[in-house]
Amino acid sequence: MRSCGWMSVWSLCSSRTSLAPWSSLCLMMPDKSMTIIEKWRPKLEDSGILVVIGGHESPSPRGVGYSKNQAIAQSSGSYLCFLDSDDVMMPERVRLQHEAAVQHPTSIIGCRVRRDPPGSTERYTRWINQLAPEQLLTQVFTANGPTVIMPTWFCSRAWFSHVGPFDEGGQGVPEDLLFFYQHLRKGGRVLRVDQTLLLYRYHPHAATLSVLETTIWTHRVCFLEEWALPQWASFTIWNAGKQGRRLYRSLTAASRCKVVAFCDVDENKIRKGFYRYEEAQERPKPRVPVLHFRAARPPFVLCVKLDLTGGEFEENLRSLQLQEGRDFVHFS
Repeated sequence: MRSCGWMSVWSLCSSRTSLAPWSSLCLMMPDKSMTIIEKWRPKLEDSGILVVIGGHESPSPRGVGYSKNQAIAQSSGSYLCFLDSDDVMMPERVRLQHEAAVQHPTSIIGCRVRRDPPGSTERYTRWINQLAPEQLLTQVFTANGPTVIMPTWFCSRAWFSHVGPFDEGGQGVPEDLLFFYQHLRKGGRVLRVDQTLLLYRYHPHAATLSVLETTIWTHRVCFLEEWALPQWASFTIWNAGKQGRRLYRSLTAASRCKVVAFCDVDENKIRKGFYRYEEAQERPKPRVPVLHFRAARPPFVLCVKLDLTGGEFEENLRSLQLQEGRDFVHFS
């Protein structure tokens, strides 16, 4: 669960100017969330903002997906604005994202964020804020997850109903990533309001961190095989090291057959000449060439982390004059 034990969905009726927050709370949490909400309820309702508090009778937490679905079910507005309880949204957030959502009714609308404490997760924060508009669709396979982060989401209720609901599998289920992938499968788009509209707090016990990396990896590989690889007759994995080989081993046999080479800049790996998949069932065991990146041919699946090599990797990639999404996709 979130650190404060509750989350909220702001439900906006476009026909009038008032906003109604609908909060789904886990009453099992020992952090006095209920006391805090009950203290604020009269003040909010005196201002014309209706508060609905929900819970469940299960002896154990039902999970973030359940809480989000309950909050949405208890609301009635035409638009949904998501906010985690430990984050703070700026006064103009709802107005700006609502304007974008009206113009793009089948889109998830995000925004830029400011991280708190300052300096925490610097690379991730840069990625959130600096993706180009077209990269919001081309970089959906990376370990960072949705290209607009879930606490910034804003969308129409009609579109959410078309895509949703959230998976209610409970702790360890990446419900936001699964919803995001389903959104893309349904033909949804992704937009970002390029203003900082959310204070995005980091703490080491966030629910996001309870999802195993292996679980995320499996979903990412499956979506890569479903969404990107079918458009290519063959491809090269950029990284002959641990991550590239892991991706190769994680692919289905049909996708592995499309891998024509690994590429790298490490002379030791290149000098070896090939990678042999020892665990393969087929005989003879696959031997995949290892080439210098300039000798390899696109398209590429890039298994090199961004923003970690002092710009060397990014410069190597730019030197090939490729088009992201057509000639390569990022996976790490």
